[in-house]
Amino acid sequence: MGRLFGTDGVRGLANRDVTAEVALDVSVAAAHVLGSQGAFEGHRPRAVIGRDPRASGEFLSAAVAAGLASAGVDVDNVGVLPTPAIAYLTAARGVDLGVVLSASHNPMPDNGIKFLASGGHKLDDEVEAAIEARLGEAWERPLGAAVGRIRTDQSLAGQQYVDHLVATIGVRLDGLRIVVDCANGAASEVGPAALREAGADVVVINASPDGRNINEACGSTHPEQLQAAVVAAHADLGVAFDGDADRCLAVDAEGVLVDGDQIMGILAIALRDRGALPHDTLVTTVMSNLGLRLAMRDAGIATVVTGVGDRYVLEAMRAGGFGLGGEQSGHIIVAAHATTGDGLLTALQLAARVVETGRTLADLASVVQRLPQTLVNVPGVDRTRTDDVVLVEAVSAAEKLLGDTGRVLLRASGTEPLVRVMVEAATQEEADETAHDLAAVVRERLSL
Repeated sequence: MGRLFGTDGVRGLANRDVTAEVALDVSVAAAHVLGSQGAFEGHRPRAVIGRDPRASGEFLSAAVAAGLASAGVDVDNVGVLPTPAIAYLTAARGVDLGVVLSASHNPMPDNGIKFLASGGHKLDDEVEAAIEARLGEAWERPLGAAVGRIRTDQSLAGQQYVDHLVATIGVRLDGLRIVVDCANGAASEVGPAALREAGADVVVINASPDGRNINEACGSTHPEQLQAAVVAAHADLGVAFDGDADRCLAVDAEGVLVDGDQIMGILAIALRDRGALPHDTLVTTVMSNLGLRLAMRDAGIATVVTGVGDRYVLEAMRAGGFGLGGEQSGHIIVAAHATTGDGLLTALQLAARVVETGRTLADLASVVQRLPQTLVNVPGVDRTRTDDVVLVEAVSAAEKLLGDTGRVLLRASGTEPLVRVMVEAATQEEADETAHDLAAVVRERLSL
């Protein structure tokens, strides 16, 4: 596999890259590293383990539990729950470690292992590197009563998480009809339960996980079913989660998709209006549509822009003390209530805003007018030379012509000889023309 830990824990093809042996060994190493760093000092260590419904999660979670228990860590195995639920429970229960078995929005054959530190935050890179360095080392095993115990705790954990979610909104959702697409994933039970407990009339689709159908033509990566279901049910809105429910996209009453940029805009203004948006600032990535930044500027809300990836959003939020951030994909972090992106929390906050304002979701989403966008992939080029002088000058000239209502983004592929040229402009014609002109410069200057 090369380096074991990637940007979001250990992830790969289950039973080839992510095996039971890997799960057991990395869990033992994690216990050793955290123990040596003093995380378990003065008490018997404890962990919470949860997973999404993938079939491979059954043997992988068993291997993680076995590894931790063999290293003297007591384990609460909470079964199938969203990734943000495990983060919440790790913090709420005051345990030393959280572990999630999930590959999020990836296809069913994949799986992953994500470790969370006490408090529900992702482990620092240095800790992950230390865990990887200690894989397979010789160690003195605890004996007798010193071995860890494994406890199954599913229904109580799910209800604890649902109660937390509902408590984050200050209004009832009575009278609101919401269609929920659970992606046959980890939110199939707790997603509808939370919305119903908040008072909504809930119509549920894709909430019959069988271990094989997670993310299959449904959920936030395939919202077409949700769009049709909202219209058919005469619903006020719809929400779609991904496999581990750390993402949420929405659909208005007419079946029109409301993406993460629009949801962030709605929630930023809602928090600002309540005086609950720290520093009146929203954290986004470079892939968010310029229309979001323009809308926030007009609303008097500053934006901080990071690289692509929720880890960079989280880093910027924690460093600056900001309360809201996320990505166009619907991975949105509300720091007052969560340590990671939480699709269910996002859905509740969005529905609450509809009730509070008495406005439709379409009306609320109209605050963000997405600019036309064109993306051109240029293959067969040297992706390491995007700082070429002629190319940089061409990009600068294009940005000058586009002015405040457009932008250019060049992104080198991380794995192949390819550069992506993305252009946003006031009109689709201008975006198309500028993108193809710059792609020609990339092809000419960086050709292999």
